[in-house]
Order: sequence, then C-alpha cells, then structure tokens
Amino acid sequence: MARSSAEAKFRVVAHGICEVLWIKQLLEELKAASPLPMKVFCDNKTVIAIAHNPVLHDKTKHVEVDKRFIKKKLENGLIVMPYIPTIEQVAELRDFQISSLMI
Repeated sequence: MARSSAEAKFRVVAHGICEVLWIKQLLEELKAASPLPMKVFCDNKTVIAIAHNPVLHDKTKHVEVDKRFIKKKLENGLIVMPYIPTIEQVAELRDFQISSLMI
C-alpha cells in the first residue's frame, strides 16, 4: 500500500517505463525503429520534479528505488517525462500514458 499519492505515482511511472522498455526491445527484435527518447507522460508535476532532482530528500525515502530507476532512464536519454494535464490524456491508465509508437 502506498503511503502517499506521490509514492503511488512513482510506482506507476516506474512500471510504465518498464513497459516502454519492453516495447522498445520488441521493436528492435522486429527490426523496426523505435523513437528515442520514448515519452512517458505524467500528470503529476511533483513526481516529474523529484525524478529530475539530483538531491535526495528525506520525504522521498520510501520511493528511492523507483526514483533512482526513473532518474537513470532519464539521464541515459531513453525516456523523457513531459507533463500532461489529466484532462488532456487520451486514455487514463493509472496516471501514465505511453506515447504512441510509430512503426
């Protein structure tokens, strides 16, 4: 159970990134181009800010594993995490939306 909405969103975003990386690997196996960086849209500005912040805060200790995973993928240029208001999301999939891939 998540202790906060930020913790829940970090877990969802981390899971979404895993799905995006799986799709990227599948496309590579099919010899199809995958766009880089891949977009993982997030409707929580706090989660985006914490993921980009190099300083670890005491308030985020409970999401540190997910935070480090997300930050590593951002730094490697595999993903970008732009903000999108919830109302503008085409499909609400547990607070994240994976951008459509062009094959």
